[in-house]
Amino acid sequence: MILTRRQLNRTYLQRQLLTTPDTAPDQRPVDEVVAHLVAVQAQEVDAPYVGLWTRMRGLRHEQLTEALGDGRVVRGGLLRRTQHLTAGADYRWLKPLLQERLGPGGMSPFAKEIAGLEPADIAAAGREILRGQVMTRPKLAKRLGERFPGRQAIVLAWVVQLHVNLVHPPPSGVWRRRGHVTCALAEDWLGGPLQERPPVWTLLSRYLASCGPASVADLQNWSGLKRLREEVERKRHRLRVYRNERGQELFDLPDLPVAGGGEPVPVRFLPEFDNLVLSHEDRTRIISDEDRARVCPGYSMVHPTFLVDGFVAGIWSVRGAALTVSPFRRLPDADAALVLDEAGRLREFLQLDGTVRLDQPLDQL
Repeated sequence: MILTRRQLNRTYLQRQLLTTPDTAPDQRPVDEVVAHLVAVQAQEVDAPYVGLWTRMRGLRHEQLTEALGDGRVVRGGLLRRTQHLTAGADYRWLKPLLQERLGPGGMSPFAKEIAGLEPADIAAAGREILRGQVMTRPKLAKRLGERFPGRQAIVLAWVVQLHVNLVHPPPSGVWRRRGHVTCALAEDWLGGPLQERPPVWTLLSRYLASCGPASVADLQNWSGLKRLREEVERKRHRLRVYRNERGQELFDLPDLPVAGGGEPVPVRFLPEFDNLVLSHEDRTRIISDEDRARVCPGYSMVHPTFLVDGFVAGIWSVRGAALTVSPFRRLPDADAALVLDEAGRLREFLQLDGTVRLDQPLDQL
């Protein structure tokens, strides 16, 4: 069966919880929503609050803050080795699976500074220092520097970060809270050991439930893992297989519905780095290749975006207390009104006192 781009778009939005009407708030607890999404980008402190707000009408800031405080949701280096939120229960299998497949990585910048030392010894020292403790990265670095005199202490802390299963609990990482990152051993914070050798099927099935139908290349792009083709093929008998309009094979869970493609969808605003625009190798189900270059211009930047008719239609930004919305193409009056209305709700959630400005392109009058 061939799925059209609009079918993939509507199916993706449904699974990402972005088609619920404004009049029907999602009543699930925030940790259940995070679990459905598997992992929520958290490179910027406030971004996951916005990403969840747009998927949970009526979300209050304290709902996520409280979940981070009691371990129902945790923050740490996960997909693609970048900061994400995940449900505490999911961290137990997701982190060891990624750690096993990806390895520590990112060590080359530190090679000269730690020459003559074994990373395993640095990691063991970090675990000993952190046992039963929550401390900032600079404090961890200071303690490591005492163990390994003559070495750049912050480099030692980064080596621990790469080799040890750490989470970053509050007070860092909550709404409008910036500053030194706090570190804790995941086993301590979660109150028990992580899973040993979790199966790839868990990763595949959870990904498809929130992002499918998808190709093997899509799964690899989302997770940061490589060489998953053979393991997906071993599960082919448990999957339903489609093709997109380019003829590419897409896998899905057999009991999940696929949208018809004509369903109406509301305007939605997404934060910077939102996985909605990062979860596939072929992202045309949500953004055109031309617009993708505008949203992801390089230098590890992914701009905040907004959707009109289910597709990325522009970016937005906050300057001072004002919210500016910048469409890539001039919006019809009806769409512009809907965008401004949703931007007003976003302004309130962001707790901004300024105005909302729609910066329509002038070359398309």
